[in-house]
Amino acid sequence: MRRVLGIVVTAVLALAACSPAAEAPDRQGTPSPEAPNATPHVGVQLFQWPWASVARECTEVLGPNQFAFVLLSPAQEHIQGDQWWTSYQPVSYQLESKLGTRAGFQQMVAACHDAGVEVVADAVINHMAGIDGGTGVAGSAFTHYDYPGLYADADFHHCDTASGDIENYLDQQQIQECELSNLADLRTEDAAVREKIVAYLDDLVGLGVDGFRIDAAKHMRASDVQAIVEQVDGDPLIISEVIRGSGEPVQPEDYLDAGSVFAFQFAKDVSGIVPGGAVYRALDLVDGDVPSEQAYTFVTNHDTERNRQTLSYKDPDKYHLANVLLLAVPYGTPVLYGGYAFSDPDAGAPQADGVVTPVDCAEPGAIEYPEPGTWLCQHRAYAGLAQWAAVVGDAEPQNVWQEGYAVAFDRGSLGLIAINGNSTKAIEPELTTNLPDGTYCDALAPDDCSHEVRDGRVKVAVAPMTAVALYVP
Repeated sequence: MRRVLGIVVTAVLALAACSPAAEAPDRQGTPSPEAPNATPHVGVQLFQWPWASVARECTEVLGPNQFAFVLLSPAQEHIQGDQWWTSYQPVSYQLESKLGTRAGFQQMVAACHDAGVEVVADAVINHMAGIDGGTGVAGSAFTHYDYPGLYADADFHHCDTASGDIENYLDQQQIQECELSNLADLRTEDAAVREKIVAYLDDLVGLGVDGFRIDAAKHMRASDVQAIVEQVDGDPLIISEVIRGSGEPVQPEDYLDAGSVFAFQFAKDVSGIVPGGAVYRALDLVDGDVPSEQAYTFVTNHDTERNRQTLSYKDPDKYHLANVLLLAVPYGTPVLYGGYAFSDPDAGAPQADGVVTPVDCAEPGAIEYPEPGTWLCQHRAYAGLAQWAAVVGDAEPQNVWQEGYAVAFDRGSLGLIAINGNSTKAIEPELTTNLPDGTYCDALAPDDCSHEVRDGRVKVAVAPMTAVALYVP
């Protein structure tokens, strides 16, 4: 089995909510038990962020706030165009794209590692381009089934459906041999094709990449994915993208021998729980037969925020509460999201001369209706909660309290969270907790250090559609 990503750090750094320069709150009166070991495990997908901006975010925000890893957008040369999906239409495996150069990529990886943050690359290996031909952003000429020096016609599947595309998702052969939206489908069962893919992934490993998101893994046989990743140098993290479909012959469980998978069903279920207010049900969420240690959970990603299959920044209060639940429950490895506002689902990130411009983050929550192209950086709102998650680790919920639209629980003896799913009414329960007696700050509002634990009891006031999270510093 491939490894599960994790970095062990021996002490929790000072709380910071949105600003990397935030100072630790005064914790006078807080108990001083032996400082717990923290195990950062929360990741973030920085969608369409250029390499220089990723490097800065690792240094200023992710590292200081106990994020474990960053998931990138694809690095390889792709077709020209302003749309975001051009990044997912490779024309070569050169590391030259709208997000930066090979040198910039290597510098970014080094900066993230210096900050204690691991790097997961988005590997587009199922297919090449979905257009008839042209020239890639680094100057590589190609046609739909001819990529000089890389692939020729015989390296691709040619499906016998009327369109050449997948037309029946109940047919496994169509899913894995027909084209997905006209994208030239590679014969990943062939040794020569695998050799080129492995060489590309090895190149990224050689630059310091720690793991891979396997894009469109569902459209390759599970045995092909496993055979490819087992040939890659080292022992990188593997997270396959396999969207669960009811009754379909290809399911996420099929890919567990290759590593981990993204828990799409978790994201869909959270999107259903939050609007109904039954937030306590999040404690029971799982994704089919995917064990927790191989499930990478999320609220939204670049696809689901556009097809509206999950909550997104366009559902502000519900999206916030869903992200709180994502980090609060012990199932899976949480992956937060940082993207940009859009009205056109095809719209790419802000660009100039074919290159994505540096990220300039809006303050989380400061803009209710952001203009298209505004960098939202939603993950920053949960920097303190990422630290909370690092401290509580994989401890199971204890002292569960549930009333109406609210739920509260300890995670072991080091953290407590109270979550209010009521959209109009605040709550103020008095809770039993395993936390040592003392004064605590709220991980979601680190300037609020008014929470007193006495004799294993604490009273918390929680506004509608948010939470209070306390932990041993």
